[in-house]
Amino acid sequence: MDNFRNKHKAGASRFRTVDGIISYRPVQGSKPSDSSKPRHPQTLNTDSPLGNFRQTEGFHAYKQGNIGTPVTPGQLAGKVSNRPGMTIDLPEEGKHAKKAKKKRGRWSNWSWRKRLMVSSSGILILLVAVVGFLFAKGYIKLHNVLRGGGGAAALQKNVDPNRLRGEGDGRVNILMLGRGGDGHAGPDLTDTILVASIDPVQKEAALLSIPRDLYVKNSYGGHVKINEIYADAKYAVLNGRKIPNQKQAAEDAGFKAIESTVSATMGIPIHYHVLVDFKAFRDAVNTVGGVDLNVTTSLYEVQWLEDIHRNYVLNVPVGHQHFDGVRALAYARSRHTSPRGDFDRTERQRALLVALKEKVFSLGTYSNPVKISQLLDAFGNHVETNLSTKDVQRLYEIGKEFNSSKVQSVGLADPPNNYVKTAFMNGLSVVIPTAGLDDYSKIQSYVRNTLKDSFIKNENANITVLNGTNVPGLATQKANELKSYGYNVGTVGDAPTKNYKKTILVDLTKGVKKYTKHYLELRFGVTAVTKLPTSAISPGSADFVIILGQ
Repeated sequence: MDNFRNKHKAGASRFRTVDGIISYRPVQGSKPSDSSKPRHPQTLNTDSPLGNFRQTEGFHAYKQGNIGTPVTPGQLAGKVSNRPGMTIDLPEEGKHAKKAKKKRGRWSNWSWRKRLMVSSSGILILLVAVVGFLFAKGYIKLHNVLRGGGGAAALQKNVDPNRLRGEGDGRVNILMLGRGGDGHAGPDLTDTILVASIDPVQKEAALLSIPRDLYVKNSYGGHVKINEIYADAKYAVLNGRKIPNQKQAAEDAGFKAIESTVSATMGIPIHYHVLVDFKAFRDAVNTVGGVDLNVTTSLYEVQWLEDIHRNYVLNVPVGHQHFDGVRALAYARSRHTSPRGDFDRTERQRALLVALKEKVFSLGTYSNPVKISQLLDAFGNHVETNLSTKDVQRLYEIGKEFNSSKVQSVGLADPPNNYVKTAFMNGLSVVIPTAGLDDYSKIQSYVRNTLKDSFIKNENANITVLNGTNVPGLATQKANELKSYGYNVGTVGDAPTKNYKKTILVDLTKGVKKYTKHYLELRFGVTAVTKLPTSAISPGSADFVIILGQ
């Protein structure tokens, strides 16, 4: 600074210093500047010199009425010249600072509408990016969880009868299996076995519980508890010779075995399966914020939960109760302090599933990509199913049309429908039909009529069965068989003559009740006709007449 003063002694009186800042003071008689003339943005205004900055903490521009524009730090870049003979060298402004200044200046000159439009565009781009991410994540996870492979013709609208393979295909039956999973004793034992049966025509549903200790035949000709069927078939493949995709092949073998066993014992087709472990169930309940139940019987039990690695005290009083994931899992597993043991437990499991369904639908989960993403995170590798994304979407559409009051709870030991009992077989405490070991006839009739085929129930065709043979009781036998599938059988008797070689099916509706016609054609292996073979047969109010032949 001393050198600077020595160099410009002639004009030293023109300058003054304040806090180390050099300012210019014009000489008397000097020509004032014309404030109307444009100034270079890096040239100081002679009427607004550097001395017009006030310094308290940092720099603050000082405005003097209409005299020029206030000097900003950006204007101090480069060489600033006010008068001949005075030049001040200041640091050059960086490129980034110039761009920022230019951008700020443009933004400040925009109208509020333009600012709003630009801001909205930025928010829209952000939303599109987030939704795109969730969609991509959901798409990948959906196709990992929902592998497809199952099929139910009844999921379609205006179903072609020819796609129905037999009675029961008018519903959508989903086998729901619950297992402990990794870290649990017997990780692949399916201690929870239910069939979710959906009537897409009447918009109704039912949950059928199958006792885990039901004593059934296995593929080796012996008997085991039904909760072992999946695991035994799975490990038979895993322990065999190495084959490509052995893990998936083993799981497929397990599903095939348990599906065929349930179908054979309950007498209904299985169209899909879903296998869920304890973690997936717990996390799914937490994802939807818990579920609510009106508890009618109090429950107290201390049980070890592997998921939280400690004893859990389950204390559920009578009344309205809220269940988070851990409490719901403990409630679904509890059986030791219940009067009917596993039978009471299956009732609780059905109630929890209905409550979970109600919560999922009330939240509009399917239309909420965040909730879908969270549920898929909860499921991860803890769910196996042959439902496809299209199947799930259609089920969701159907499910929205009925509430919990239309979800029937069905048990095989719920009074007055006592179709199973406990027994001891080979030193094991098991469950068998009340009619005797392997006699499922009454159970099948009960299940089929309770889960009646949608089209049989909707058409409710009146059927007459006549015996056209010399086999005594044949008409009664076939009539009872049809009744077990939910058919409305009216008259049962003998035909005017006994010389019918082939069974005749007469469709007096002339194709109006097309589903019943299709089912009966499949069952008796015939093609329906529209006229009776003789006027000696009086059809009365019948829609179909079946004349049994040799």
